[in-house]
Amino acid sequence: MIFASIPSPSTNIIEIGPLDIHIYGLMIGLGVVASIIVTTRRYARMGGDAAIAEKLLVWAVVAGVIGARIAYVAPRFSQIADRGFWHLFAIWEGGLALYGGLTAGVVVGIWLVHRNHGDVPMILDAAAIGIPLAQGIGRWGNYFNQELFGTPSNLPWAVEIEERFRPAQYVDSATFHPVFLYESLWNLVIVIPFVLWVERRFDLRRGNLFLVYLITYGLARFALEFIRTDSATIVAGMRANQLFAAVVVIVSAAILFVRQRKSIGSSPEVSA
Repeated sequence: MIFASIPSPSTNIIEIGPLDIHIYGLMIGLGVVASIIVTTRRYARMGGDAAIAEKLLVWAVVAGVIGARIAYVAPRFSQIADRGFWHLFAIWEGGLALYGGLTAGVVVGIWLVHRNHGDVPMILDAAAIGIPLAQGIGRWGNYFNQELFGTPSNLPWAVEIEERFRPAQYVDSATFHPVFLYESLWNLVIVIPFVLWVERRFDLRRGNLFLVYLITYGLARFALEFIRTDSATIVAGMRANQLFAAVVVIVSAAILFVRQRKSIGSSPEVSA
């Protein structure tokens, strides 16, 4: 046994003089910076203009954060607004819906790249590593906010959650599945190595590597939704994000199959 359990963080704020730095925002920021650096370098190695990519990715990230917040707040609007109008914008408290951010960021990114005469499939393939890197780093912000945990667990790596953060139905439980850790490790240890292996092993049509990322991440997200305990909109008997993950996996797999089949016999550019 390596751990008895993962202890709760003692604080979610770093105090520097009069300045309070929320660790949640810091981890999100670190993930974003790492993602932009990696995606820009990969795009340049593929033959794209790094300067254009870096500038456009910043705006895509801004759109992603806005989209993530809107997607989180929309189904909980009255609950959050009752705490005060400014809480609608308090992202440092947590509350960013990944699929909302991913959708907004990708759509805006594609539009900006196309408008500036960049290579859209190329930037998507470059981001197939940058995005899961950001997710893997950013998920640790949930740990410091004591959120994104699952059902009660007595496993050696279960995370301790203070009573004030526990769901009402599990108020008497002290340790829970660390869903944030599962998702972080899945992105860093499974998604990134697998996507890189596929990139080197197979002659994929440009843009298809991003579909591989969507499928690989979506499978884990679908499974992890079974043990998440945070509030969620239920659609057709499933959590909304779980249903969305299933749709993403199925649609991405279908598009990958069709696009790759059409490109059989072609020679894609060598990527980094």
